[in-house]
Amino acid sequence: MQKKPLILVTNDDGITAPGIRTLIKVMNTIGDVVVVAPDSPQSGMGHAITVDATLHCRKEHIDDGPQIEYSTSGTPADCIKLARHEILDRVPDICVSGINHGSNSSINVIYSGTMSAAIEAGIEGIPAIGFSLLDYNYDASFAPSEDFIKTITLNVLNNGLPKGVVLNVNIPNLSKKAIKGIKICRQAKANWVEKFDKRQNPQGKDYYWLTGEFVNLDKGEDTDEWALKEGYISVVPVQFDMTAHHFIQQLNSWSFNEE
Repeated sequence: MQKKPLILVTNDDGITAPGIRTLIKVMNTIGDVVVVAPDSPQSGMGHAITVDATLHCRKEHIDDGPQIEYSTSGTPADCIKLARHEILDRVPDICVSGINHGSNSSINVIYSGTMSAAIEAGIEGIPAIGFSLLDYNYDASFAPSEDFIKTITLNVLNNGLPKGVVLNVNIPNLSKKAIKGIKICRQAKANWVEKFDKRQNPQGKDYYWLTGEFVNLDKGEDTDEWALKEGYISVVPVQFDMTAHHFIQQLNSWSFNEE
C-alpha cells in the first residue's frame, strides 16, 4: 500500500483563521497533515524571521480531524524552520500556505507572509504552494476554491517542481460556477503608490497610517492581474533566486578598479 504524502500546512493569518481551516480540510483528503502556523495574525511580515527573541510552540486541538497541529509565536518563515528542524521527523512531500485572506498577486508577493512561508519551504527543498483568495473579509467564503486547490496540489505532488521554484496561486472572489478555470501567468508589473496619513495622539505626538493605491502598469494578457480580472485563477511560478541575470554581462563591463 502506497504511503500517504506528508503535507505541511501553514499561513500568515493565524492558526484559527477560516482560510487555513479550509486548507486543512482539503489537505486531509490528500494525505497526512501537520499544521505549524502562527498563533496570531502575521500579515505583511514578508520573510521576517525571529532572531532577537525566544520562540514558543505548543500543540493545539482546534477542529476535529486527523491533522496534528502546532501554533508558534513566530513568523510564517519561522513556522517552516521549526517544522522542518524540530517538529517533523521527515521532510514533507509538500508545503501549502494559506488560504490567505486577500490578494498576493503581482508586487504583493514581496510583502506576503503567506508566500514567504512557501518560499522558505522551497529553500528547504520542499515543493510548495501559496494560496490566496481575493477577499479580505474574515468570514470570506472559501468553499468555491476547494476543488481547484485540490487539483493544483495533486498536480504538484504528481509532477514535482523544479528546485528553487514555488507556486503563487491567487483565486478570484467568485462562485465556483463563475470561475472560468486556471491560467498559468507571469507576475504583472504593478506597484503601490503610497502615502502616509499623519495624525497626532492626545499627547501631541505624531503618528502615521500607511495608505496607498494599487496601480497596474501592465497591459499584458498573460499576467496574474489580467487573469484574475477576467475570472481565472492565476498560477505564477516564483523563484527565490533574485539575481538579475540579464544585467550581469553589462555590469561586468563597468570599471571597478581604483585608478
